[in-house]
Amino acid sequence: MEIAHPYLLFFGDVQDNLAAKTGLGIVDWRKDWCLGQVRLEGCKADSGLPDITPEYAVKSGAKTFVIGCVNAGGVLPEHWVESIIHALEAGLDVASGLHMRLEDVPAIKEAAQRTGRKLFNVRLNDQTFPTGQGTKRTGKRLLAMGTDCSVGKKYTALALEQGMRAHGYDTSFSATGQTGVFISGRGVALDAVVADFIAGAAEYLSPDAPENHWHVIEGQGSLFHPSFAGVTLGLLHGSQPDAFVVCHEPTRTKMRGVECPLPTIQQVIDATMTLGKLTNPGIRCIGIAVNTAALDEKEAKEYVSKLSREYNLPATDPIRFGVEPIVLRLSEEFGAP
Repeated sequence: MEIAHPYLLFFGDVQDNLAAKTGLGIVDWRKDWCLGQVRLEGCKADSGLPDITPEYAVKSGAKTFVIGCVNAGGVLPEHWVESIIHALEAGLDVASGLHMRLEDVPAIKEAAQRTGRKLFNVRLNDQTFPTGQGTKRTGKRLLAMGTDCSVGKKYTALALEQGMRAHGYDTSFSATGQTGVFISGRGVALDAVVADFIAGAAEYLSPDAPENHWHVIEGQGSLFHPSFAGVTLGLLHGSQPDAFVVCHEPTRTKMRGVECPLPTIQQVIDATMTLGKLTNPGIRCIGIAVNTAALDEKEAKEYVSKLSREYNLPATDPIRFGVEPIVLRLSEEFGAP
């Protein structure tokens, strides 16, 4: 799957930035690929890009209209269809990270056929995968785990890949969600893989590699989230991590979208160690990544310092403060590159 850029991002009428994290993630990591945004009345998400029409975007060189937002269940709201057809008729391909195929909407399918434009369903991969085998693979792997969903696992993995590379490590980012696929150009959206094959897909994403190569793997969900724990466990077993980082958002008291209380960082460390040993007995935690966006600078520094002392692990906000402490711990635990 090769999706042409530059992109025009579509945010529909979503009510917060978390619902627009696909598009916002693309802007954060591939801003040079993004020309503008389209928002419907009432939209509360904003990437900071100019609000432009599909026609203007095409004249400016845009190639693909990216649906950069999701709603509950990942379905396409009926009132978004008109905007998608508009983009096709303006001359743009359309790429979606939703759980349904664009061509399942007859009007969109007809418009794509009529205009000769392409439809990309990034979350729905036609590739088949074997079941996970748990066989030890060469190379090394680092996985981002979370106390909840939407706490920064993707950003942490991308920041660690960059930080490790700056320190001389041979690394690659393995995308496991639709936003990561848009950012990296390859990957598999694991939440759309049939359950029996999630571990096998994770093995496919982090294959045998030279012993000094690190696959840095985007995490999904949380082992403690009643909606997504199955995906998280399959990813953990299939990715076979040597090291993991726990990602956390400090202001939450319950898990996103449900009434379940948030687990502690220690509970996540313990569960990941216990369950991860099935496919890698040497698994270990090397740090804590904190999303401190809701804290001011002083509060953020005090909080990560407190966690470092409490868990005897490097703690940092990868975006605000960088990943240097975690990369140094990685060097101590596994050796310099």
